[in-house]
Amino acid sequence: MKIRTGIALVAIMAATTMTAAFAQGLGADTYKAKCQMCHGAQGMADSGPGKAMKVKPVTDPEVKKFSEPQMIEAVKNGMGKMQPYKGKLTDAQIKEAVVYFRSFK
Repeated sequence: MKIRTGIALVAIMAATTMTAAFAQGLGADTYKAKCQMCHGAQGMADSGPGKAMKVKPVTDPEVKKFSEPQMIEAVKNGMGKMQPYKGKLTDAQIKEAVVYFRSFK
């Protein structure tokens, strides 16, 4: 009985890890296609356009204070010079890209 429980637990943990990795993979694809040009490959805003528009890096205290829902809203509706992505990306794509961006912290 203990062996079965152990196997089930390992299977659940593996499925959870694979689901998280899959979601992060989707977020990475969206981030690279739509966000990286300004926010940089690691969220440091070190790209040409990022520097020119004075985009703040993921490590900036003002950026760190944003919650995930606040970041999702900023991506949907735009913020500062950032264009809105509502209607251009699905809600799931926006959330996945935000989760990916927040993983840089």
